[in-house]
Formats: sequence, structure tokens, C-alpha cells
Amino acid sequence: MNTAEVLTPLPTLVRDDLENSDNYEIIDGVKVEMPPMSVDSQIIGFRIARHMSNFGITKDIGEACTEVLFKLPLAKDRNRKPDVAFVSYTRWPKYQAFPTTNAWAVLPEICVEVVSPNDLADEIETKISEYFEAGVRCVWIVYPRQERFYVYDSPSQVRRLTRTDTLDGVVVLPGFQLPLTELFLQPPPAKS
Repeated sequence: MNTAEVLTPLPTLVRDDLENSDNYEIIDGVKVEMPPMSVDSQIIGFRIARHMSNFGITKDIGEACTEVLFKLPLAKDRNRKPDVAFVSYTRWPKYQAFPTTNAWAVLPEICVEVVSPNDLADEIETKISEYFEAGVRCVWIVYPRQERFYVYDSPSQVRRLTRTDTLDGVVVLPGFQLPLTELFLQPPPAKS
């Protein structure tokens, strides 16, 4: 005779559970909860990281990572979590063990922010400034729903790309080419 197992429902997510999540940044010593990324932003971020990592590993110059907290070398206390970051082997040697700390004390070459509906423009601008002030060489801001890609080579020098353009790695990832149609996929035309 079979016996039925009584399943108990999972507890409802409450505020205390959110405070224990690892979706945060440190601003002036205070743990600041970040809004969750939308699904489309997560997928676009993963695609960017995959392309960057494949290129960096093939060329033996570095690797990309997603959602890693970085301790920025600034006078003010900032631990930022870009959606994607590229860390070169010159900044973190290929065979050096990764830290077991929550924040990685290395400076990425490229930081990428993939904008979700809950992100504030003011906060994105602040991050761009802080990344450059810390010494990041390039910042990419992506708007998935508008299919726009902004490449900041400095805080004041920006190029706007659309889905028909090709992203290049300039001096940070020399030779890197990514047609943005590979990020902003569209369904194939309907068959008649």
C-alpha cells in the first residue's frame, strides 16, 4: 500500500530573507539592496559575458564574470556589482586562486550594466563615474528593450550602437567583434 506524502508549502519570502540575499552593493559602508534584474537583462548579460569570456580565453588575455562584487579602489567606500565585468590576466593572473571573500579586490578592465526596468538613470550615471574614477578602462551600458548599446571610452566620450552595429573591443579587447544582432535576437520571418 502506498502512502501519500504531505507536502508543506515553502515559506513566503519576507523582508528578512531579502536582507540576507547577496544582491547588494556596499555604499559608504552600508549594504544597499539592488533591485532584481529582469529576465531579458539577465539573458543579455549572460550573452555578453559568454562572448567576452570565449574571446578572452581564446586570446589568453582574461575572462568575463557576472554579478561579482568588486571592491573599487576609491577614496570613498564602494563595492559595486556590475552585471558583467571583464578582468584581464594582467590585473589578475590566470593561475592565481580566486579570493573567498564577498568582494573581489581587483579592478575590471570593462564594466557592463544591463538596464532593467527598476534601474534608475541617476544610479547608472553614478556607476559610470565611479567606474572611471576607479580606473576601469571602458563601460558598456545596454538597454535590451530599446536594443541600444552605449560604449563609454571615458566619462564624456560615448558611442551609441543599435542592433545593426558591431561592437568592438577597441584597446581593451583588441580584435573583439560582436554583431549586436547576436545579442538582440529577433524571431525568424513568418513562413508564408
